[in-house]
Amino acid sequence: MELGNRTVLTEFILLGISADSRWQLILFVTFLMLYLLTMAGNMTLVILIKIDARLHTPMYYFIGSLSFLDFWYTSVYTPKILAICVSEDKRISLAGCGAQFFFSCLAAYTECYLLAAMSYDRHAAICNPLLYSGTMSASVCIGLVAGSHIGGFLNAIAHTANTFRLSFCGNNVIDHFLCDVLPLVKMSCTDTRVYVIILSSMIDFTVLSCLLAILISYFKILLAILRMRSASGRRKAFSTCASHLVSVMLFYGSLLFVYSRTSANYSVESDKVAALFYTIINPFLNPVIYSIRNKDVKEAFRKAILSIGQQA
Repeated sequence: MELGNRTVLTEFILLGISADSRWQLILFVTFLMLYLLTMAGNMTLVILIKIDARLHTPMYYFIGSLSFLDFWYTSVYTPKILAICVSEDKRISLAGCGAQFFFSCLAAYTECYLLAAMSYDRHAAICNPLLYSGTMSASVCIGLVAGSHIGGFLNAIAHTANTFRLSFCGNNVIDHFLCDVLPLVKMSCTDTRVYVIILSSMIDFTVLSCLLAILISYFKILLAILRMRSASGRRKAFSTCASHLVSVMLFYGSLLFVYSRTSANYSVESDKVAALFYTIINPFLNPVIYSIRNKDVKEAFRKAILSIGQQA
């Protein structure tokens, strides 16, 4: 489509992670294995939490919700990455780019809110253990998870509408494996000053407010732990928070690295590596983080395997 003397783009070409054809098969096999393990790990955790009565607690409800989110979060990107690795056709339509952009925003913003809700749960469990069951009732837990998804949806709608009101023209090649903000801004042939202000405001408000809620929760948790007289109680409290803290650092660390930079210091290679963390690596690691040192989850898994073996 013509815009003045410029052609407005209706499709893009995603180059993927590496343009070197020798790496394509290796990357395909690697990401296919990661994808299958991510799907299996997250769905296994969701099923275990569903079927084992000992895991019917607020903490595991949030962990199950995070695993369910990661289950489809990775599906926003990985199938397209796999297709790019093995196909000569690396095109993605403007509508397809918009859909990927919307669902990636939905998943990312929802995870921001959900990690903040999980920190509130840990705060209630450690700082007010006697009131925990009342504070984190079933309705409160459902409300926090539903609110996280609603917040993610509203942010995704606003973010996608703000991005795809721009016109894209010129070279349609995106040196990335996804339709991301900075590559799209570079391809825009309209004034992006207002867009950048709105974008920065949305990301700053959501990410920083969620981070602030997490920091306040953990500051109060730290004070509560320091007041504990029992060494075993302190170790148990630290243990219940460790997995969540690792998830927060991995997710927010990679997210802030990508979106806190300006276009002037934008680097394609470093952006790809950071994007891999929050799109593929984090969803793969989360079920490992929440199960590898968790006795309840390991016991539930052992019981499930024994039950399957007896039925067979």
